[in-house]
Amino acid sequence: MRLKDKVAIVTGAASGIGKEIAKSFAREGARVVIADLNQKAADAAAAELGDARKALGVVMDVTNEEQVEAGVARTVEQFGKIDVLVSNAGIQIVAPLDQFKFADWKKLLSIHLDGAFLTTRAVLQRMYKQGSGGSIIYMGSVHSKEASVLKAPYVTAKHGLIGLAKVVAKEGAKHGVRANVICPGFVRTPLVDKQIADQAKINGIPESEVIEKIMLDRAAIKRLIEPAEVAELMAYLCTPPAALITGSSITIDGGWTAH
Repeated sequence: MRLKDKVAIVTGAASGIGKEIAKSFAREGARVVIADLNQKAADAAAAELGDARKALGVVMDVTNEEQVEAGVARTVEQFGKIDVLVSNAGIQIVAPLDQFKFADWKKLLSIHLDGAFLTTRAVLQRMYKQGSGGSIIYMGSVHSKEASVLKAPYVTAKHGLIGLAKVVAKEGAKHGVRANVICPGFVRTPLVDKQIADQAKINGIPESEVIEKIMLDRAAIKRLIEPAEVAELMAYLCTPPAALITGSSITIDGGWTAH
């Protein structure tokens, strides 16, 4: 129960990695807020974690300032404080840069960067006021450190999260607030599954070869990362042994970035 009595907001937590993170935090004793675009899905995910004393579902479009503020306010109203923010909400769109639609570029950057900013600002205001510190963790990617073709806005956004985390680490230190970025390779989630058809079409290969030839081509360990492995690292970063880890970007990539 490493996170006993902690209160954590996890965005994009009704499915995929976010849901696994929420489950992991709940097992460690935290009270968890499932923030998601879909209220029904958020409520269902929260119900899996326990009753209203342990979990709460809130509707939150992370690009909507009013919804973010309302969701954070409801968290404090329900649980009295906020100790952890996991900024996880994200999407993926793949296309060559010369064919990338500006609307898609803006949508992806808005969700990943504007969303990270809005949720961070709202949570920091509460953490500073509480005076008990806190931990903010951004869901980055190996693309926070490396580039791949077809992913210009995604790579740009994920790089940006490292810069944001460094600023939060410096500003938040005197308030006991830490900030870090987790940078996984390809994780076994619906988001990754949805890329397979597009990657196969653009690269001219069968869908059955995309994971091996595209997604795991640069990894030393040839398997997808499991959501639970990412969740475990997230949980550790919220515990006392991680007290001096801040402003860092930590890879979990099977050796992708081991050059």
